[in-house]
Amino acid sequence: MSHANATLTSTGRLRLARLIVERGWSYARAAERFSVGVTTARRWADRYRDLGEAGMVDRSSRPRRCPSQLPQRTERRIVGLRVSRRWGPARIAYHLRLNPSTVHKVLQRYGCPRLKWTDPATGTRIRTSRADPHSYEHAAPGDLVHVDVKKLGRIPEGGGWRFRGRVEGSANKKRQPAGYAFLHHAVDDHSRLTYSEIHDDEKKETAVAFWQRAEAYFASCGFTVKAVLTDNGNAYRSQLWATTLGNRIKHRRTRPYRPQTNGKVERFNRTLLEEWAYAHEYRSDAERAAAYPGWLHHYNHHRCHTALKGKSPADRVPNLSGQNT
Repeated sequence: MSHANATLTSTGRLRLARLIVERGWSYARAAERFSVGVTTARRWADRYRDLGEAGMVDRSSRPRRCPSQLPQRTERRIVGLRVSRRWGPARIAYHLRLNPSTVHKVLQRYGCPRLKWTDPATGTRIRTSRADPHSYEHAAPGDLVHVDVKKLGRIPEGGGWRFRGRVEGSANKKRQPAGYAFLHHAVDDHSRLTYSEIHDDEKKETAVAFWQRAEAYFASCGFTVKAVLTDNGNAYRSQLWATTLGNRIKHRRTRPYRPQTNGKVERFNRTLLEEWAYAHEYRSDAERAAAYPGWLHHYNHHRCHTALKGKSPADRVPNLSGQNT
């Protein structure tokens, strides 16, 4: 469609073409009369001869063929991954070996809202706050390790309400209280390499024993932990925890009531809920716990991380890169 200040509207084109075709004006004279080029005058005159008044309107600029356009099957895979696994454009692109901008355009064309605009459980669109621009990343593995505990409800024997339904699942839960499992995490800030264990409590003795094993794991990966970031839980404020860290490791604490400060481990918690804890139907808590080591290995060695531009956490650790088996 012509803009408001265009030299030739559809009416002006018709007048120009009629001067040339019906009244015999030369292309140069008609072009000078309407302040356009000779080529433009010739084009509209030729179109008037072929199509008459109908040829004076704008044609679609869409090309007849697009050799570089993605196959429809690939576009369906992109949308399918978005709907079924709730992946963002970058992760879908790394999985399908495409460019993230290409995937983003496909999702836009199909009207898929951004993940941050949707509810994680139902996928329905909701309002949300703007993303926190104050993100950071330490330069080397071991410069900072995020430590946290995730409290997760255990699954009753026979399955819980998430897959059996609220009525049947809740009744089963009343007959046999399942309690809670406590997942202790240690996430390296630079690489996102994670060491995690499932325990029955979050007492200081459990937290300290977990950290000793986590520190040994990171040492086996080839780097030394220099600082640890935790929340203000009782275990991390204990003298036992301080004695364990000693002067070797600096202890940092998050701001009270500000989980965003420990954002990387909080994001890991969300990932494990979506891709392990609630991703499949488990008939018992033991079945889910047995699947955790395999999923954790996949997360560390094979899962592409959007913040790492498609690489896995192990790819950022020199001693582990190239050993993703």
